[in-house]
Amino acid sequence: QDPHTPWPNSLLLLAAIASVTSRLRLAAAAVLAPLRHPLLLARELGTLDLISAGRLVVQPTVSWSKDEYDALGVPFTRRGRLLDEHLEIWAKAWGPSPISHDGPHYPFQDVYFEPKAHRPDGPRLWFGGQRLHGPVLRRLVRYGHGFHPLGRPTPGDLRGLEEAMSAAGRDAAGLEMIGGTRAVFPDDRSPADLGAALAVIPEQLEQGFTTFCVKPNQFIDDPGGVGEFCREVMRRVETLTS
Repeated sequence: QDPHTPWPNSLLLLAAIASVTSRLRLAAAAVLAPLRHPLLLARELGTLDLISAGRLVVQPTVSWSKDEYDALGVPFTRRGRLLDEHLEIWAKAWGPSPISHDGPHYPFQDVYFEPKAHRPDGPRLWFGGQRLHGPVLRRLVRYGHGFHPLGRPTPGDLRGLEEAMSAAGRDAAGLEMIGGTRAVFPDDRSPADLGAALAVIPEQLEQGFTTFCVKPNQFIDDPGGVGEFCREVMRRVETLTS
């Protein structure tokens, strides 16, 4: 990828989108939580959820890129533990004030945190990744509202998810299941083939997935064509599933 590719701040972009829309959900997927302080990030996420009337969805993750952590002086090997502490603090921050936390990375006492997010338990949280390993499953069961795998989950993964949810007293049927497409690029400069990418949708529907993430920039180069691209996706999916 061209190192000069622009990567604007996703939460600021979503705030701009929220200001001119009323129905679109705002999916911040993914948010590299360990690179930020949890109180500051909880403030930004909660505020965005509030001004959008609860339309924010957040997928917290840790990233694979050690360079990002090194550049900011954050220990890469502790990223999973940092994320766990973020999630614990977010749950406190979006609840009643004052809040305190005695964790090893972000201790604080008697913080008043206002205003709250739109919902009492904060924005909807998705969890996922290349595979449903232990930490992801644990976070999903404890905090999650949606399961968003990046690959194709195996039947064993889905059974394991149902069993873990049941053991925690939760019904897996209450989770939003988010599928998606995998783009295959013919070369370094050409967009991926949309038809080939969408061919996996019927199989995912059979597995129980009901929401799908498709990235326009993998299939078109002109930002002005996003509206027509989305309409084309809907037409093709309707044809595939009719």
